Amino acid sequence: MNVLKCLAVDDEPHALELLVTYCDRVPYLHLAHTTTSPWDALNILETEHIDILFLDVQMDELTGLQLLDIGKISCAIILTTAYTNYALDGFDYDVQDYLLKPYSFDRFLKAVSKARKRNEAQRPEDMPLRETVHPDKHIFIKGDAKNKYHQVKLSDIHFIEGLKNYVQFCCKDQKIIALQNMKDIEQYLPTNQFIRVHRSYIVNLDAIDKIDGHMIQIAQKIIGIGPTYRSQFYAAVQSRGL
Repeated sequence: MNVLKCLAVDDEPHALELLVTYCDRVPYLHLAHTTTSPWDALNILETEHIDILFLDVQMDELTGLQLLDIGKISCAIILTTAYTNYALDGFDYDVQDYLLKPYSFDRFLKAVSKARKRNEAQRPEDMPLRETVHPDKHIFIKGDAKNKYHQVKLSDIHFIEGLKNYVQFCCKDQKIIALQNMKDIEQYLPTNQFIRVHRSYIVNLDAIDKIDGHMIQIAQKIIGIGPTYRSQFYAAVQSRGL
């Protein structure tokens, strides 16, 4: 599953809180940044890859449409506003959708589905897939301090556990605490080797010793398979079976 990196810009904090809540409910969305400053948003758009921009139209410092005029924005755009008269203006900027405040989760989901289809349609055919990553590849994991990195082999990672504001890589001979989130890690790791089985766990399929019902055993660790992830997990297991 390709996770889409999102940026939300709104000068009303409660509007950003709603977007955080809604994005957390959609597995393929990662709300990487929220900001009340359109100038900060421009800086993020210039320095990072963003897939979806949630943009408020009416802001004091700079309106959303002015931001679109200034910035070189190539990502999918979803406008959010309490005013209906901006709907037609949005089409001049090739926006994917227009959310009229207050909007429901169902309406939000419809908008992001349009943005997701746009991103899939624009995906270059030669873009490397995560499945092509060799299991013996070494990666650098950012640690729990500034400029601290651990180099590990993918095949040495048994599972990754989410622990509130950080994650723990449980490897063959060590445990590594990293200030990252599960969505970013899930997007980076090769999907032919690593799979999400629970809200708090990503496991290395190659490291599994036994599957018993909805329980996985890796070394001495027992991990439950969450209902949301079961069909995808068992399909991956069956594709490797005899």
